[in-house]
Amino acid sequence: MNANTSSLAGLIWSVADLLRGDFKQSQYGRIILPFTVLRRLECVLAPTKDKVLGMVDTTKSMPEEAANKLLLNAASQSFYNTSKLDLSKLGETQIWDNLDAYVRAFSPDAREIFEHFAFEKFITELDKADLLYKVVQKFAHFDLSPEAVDNYHMGLVFEDLIRRFAESSNETAGEHFTPRDIVRLTTSLVFATDDDALTKPGVIRSIYDPTAGTGGFLSCGMEYLHELNDKAVLKTFGQELNPESYAICKADMLIKGQEISNIKLGNTLSNDQLPGNRFDYCLSNPPFGVDWKKVEKTIKDEHTLRGYDGRFGPGLPRVSDGSLLFLMHLISKMQQPTVEIPGSRIGIILNGSPLFTGGAGSGESEIRRYILEQDLLDAIIALPTDMFYNTGIATYIWVLSNHKPAQRKNKVLLVNAADLHSPMRKSLGSKRKYLNDDVLEQLVSLYSRYDEAEIEQSGIAKLFSTRDFGYRRITVERPLKLAFYPHDADRIEAMKADKPWAKLDGTLQSAVLTALGRFTAEKLLSRDQFKKALVAQMDGIKLPAPAFKLICKHIGEQDDAAEVCKTKGQPEPNPDLRDNENVPLSENIDDYFAREVLPHVPDAWIDTGKTDELDGQVGIVGYEIPFNRHFYQYQPPRSLEVIDADLDAVSKEIMAMLAEVHS
Repeated sequence: MNANTSSLAGLIWSVADLLRGDFKQSQYGRIILPFTVLRRLECVLAPTKDKVLGMVDTTKSMPEEAANKLLLNAASQSFYNTSKLDLSKLGETQIWDNLDAYVRAFSPDAREIFEHFAFEKFITELDKADLLYKVVQKFAHFDLSPEAVDNYHMGLVFEDLIRRFAESSNETAGEHFTPRDIVRLTTSLVFATDDDALTKPGVIRSIYDPTAGTGGFLSCGMEYLHELNDKAVLKTFGQELNPESYAICKADMLIKGQEISNIKLGNTLSNDQLPGNRFDYCLSNPPFGVDWKKVEKTIKDEHTLRGYDGRFGPGLPRVSDGSLLFLMHLISKMQQPTVEIPGSRIGIILNGSPLFTGGAGSGESEIRRYILEQDLLDAIIALPTDMFYNTGIATYIWVLSNHKPAQRKNKVLLVNAADLHSPMRKSLGSKRKYLNDDVLEQLVSLYSRYDEAEIEQSGIAKLFSTRDFGYRRITVERPLKLAFYPHDADRIEAMKADKPWAKLDGTLQSAVLTALGRFTAEKLLSRDQFKKALVAQMDGIKLPAPAFKLICKHIGEQDDAAEVCKTKGQPEPNPDLRDNENVPLSENIDDYFAREVLPHVPDAWIDTGKTDELDGQVGIVGYEIPFNRHFYQYQPPRSLEVIDADLDAVSKEIMAMLAEVHS
């Protein structure tokens, strides 16, 4: 932003001086933003105002759609206003009525912006505070005409006002606004390899944000492209759930000359309002760790009924966190590469959960599996903590592409930027750190490199094969080996207290207890021998299988010295000793098993009956991205001498303080 646009934004924001005392600081933006939009719209419409007014009588008898089309034509814009009024002609005595009528005279798309700003409510409060006329007069004197401020620079002014609004209401800033440095980095990464868009005149690209907020990503994409290639055209699309954020976004796009009907209001996950559209770039900062219970049925139905023809074919994450749903939604918006269309790229900001939550076979793991096996994941950049207004948690930028360069095919770049932050002079909510321009340039440059040795030399980046994140979860069984203690009174009492015992016939109960009492050995190491002896001593009373199972449960105990229990000649596994091993996809499971398991438990075996649903091989395939493990650096503990010296120093300090208290 240059000095002129910054000073204009400051001048407009100075209206807050009028509001101070009558309105909360967090409300300033809710008044200043819609008035800025109103003034800009009337300045843009001024040259064709008379032409539109001349058409009003003609269109009164026409169908609404036809009249709307004719008036838009007359205005030569994507909006119009049929009122003879403007901010300078509202008067002082009936200003509320006149302003309300003036706003209602806008075309539907433009009028909707003011409705979602709750403009009527705030002008009513301004009127009650006897401030409405003063505010209107202030805005009436700002020259926001296209001749004075073109669309690009007006967009920068409006962004500055949005930022001021977000920073003045820290408690809700994170719901509306992604910090500028994060937006800039994500946008730069996504645009980094599109040489045509960055250089070729007249190239047309589309950008989409399913969680548009106030339009930060859309605006930054336009700004970034304009800086590098002002002859390129970027068409913006978005959807937003919060009505106020939607109004700001739509107003911002309107000010910048975008097609505002491309900005939609509603829940993207349950009601995608751009269902047939595909985009060149997709950018998003979805809410972290927010559940999707409200739309659970709709999403599960789409997953079940449409499968891969819908958005959620690979699987569904747990209901407590919808982050990966947004990622799958964005993947569904990618264009398939052709000779004419290069394909699509995605930049999405997620917390740490999508990297590793969910074991093999879970919805999260299957989603990661799909992304990695389809070679869509290009890079993940770990950001510092304390980067966002409403949370201090660790966050990551995922970059996806369906047209990766040859050097990056089946590869994923991990970049650890967690320590590259600068401290902010003043905290904004939870945001205490930012990425300066040098760091942004360093990260984009590093991302754009393809030489693996050069990447490794950076010290903060590593290149991996997509299969490096995959594993097979094999089930390791160990044989059931039971030793029996027929005279153990505590075990017998526990058996009698178990619910299934009460269901046994009294005669059978008596026979079992009598038989146990007749054993001469204190301990038996064979289940078969124990059963034979038990049956032989039950005086002809039949021993049902459930009863023997109950006896084994309490009288028996796993003992490695005992004989292996078998069923139909095969060793019977002990469910209590069952374990799982995650075998890297790059390894043979038998070799891994022989090396890592058998030396410790020689009698173990792999359950070959548990196979992967997709490839049919033994073991369930899982994927996780243990980011921190790959960048972990061992820090040796301090020596005992150093710790003792610290303790001595602290002890002396405490004693000195106590001496002062007693003196």
